[in-house]
Amino acid sequence: MGIIMNNFDQEIAYEAARKRVKKLKGFYIHLLVYLVVNVMIIYANYTYSKNNASLFEFRNFSTAFWWGIGLVAHGLNVFTIDLIFGKEWEKRKIRELMNSEKEKNDFV
Repeated sequence: MGIIMNNFDQEIAYEAARKRVKKLKGFYIHLLVYLVVNVMIIYANYTYSKNNASLFEFRNFSTAFWWGIGLVAHGLNVFTIDLIFGKEWEKRKIRELMNSEKEKNDFV
């Protein structure tokens, strides 16, 4: 029984690590796309602006600003403990669902 549980524990640990790596990869891709797209937008705004227009206007950086807020939220989700739907919430919810299923099966 110990060997089976050990393999099961290893499988769970592997799955958790795989999900974590997937979240990290998603964040780094998001960051790369953010940088590339916003550099292109800022360059286009600078290139096609009128001669007397300043580069440092909010409209030139508004996309980077609002998208940056989303990027920060994504980063917090990946690199910090989930405050609302964290691991403890998941464990508690799994226990609740398993108990309700058991009660349904016991009732029938």
